[in-house]
Amino acid sequence: MTRLGDLERAVMDVLWDSVPATSDGVTVREVADALDGRELAYTTVMTVLDRLAGKGMVQRQREGRAWRYRAAASREAHIAQLMLDALDLGGSRDAALVRFARSVTGTEAEVLRTALGAEAGLTGQPLTDRVEDPRAGRPRRTDEATGR
Repeated sequence: MTRLGDLERAVMDVLWDSVPATSDGVTVREVADALDGRELAYTTVMTVLDRLAGKGMVQRQREGRAWRYRAAASREAHIAQLMLDALDLGGSRDAALVRFARSVTGTEAEVLRTALGAEAGLTGQPLTDRVEDPRAGRPRRTDEATGR
């Protein structure tokens, strides 16, 4: 998954924060207006949205002569994919996960414990064998030997 630049992130924040998943999306003008603290040309916002569509980050639908845009996935799915991509950067996935688990706060650790317990209870198999692929919206199997 591609990391987002500052302006791309600001545009995605507008889509994630102000466009319900059931919505038909927003126009370039509506996004530009929501970026009220920035002096951006309409064409700049249009270009950013076009590039985000090319990256698969946003979906667009033609409405007359204009396009309506909405996020292709939730903010949480995007962040989860960034975390999975970081684990694929090399080295030991297990060591990176252990380091991460040791760095979270007590509250965050409890959230992870609850999620792991719920996942194992729902599927009858440990979460270590299942990783949700946010792009596909479904779990993918991992190789037990490599964890990938």
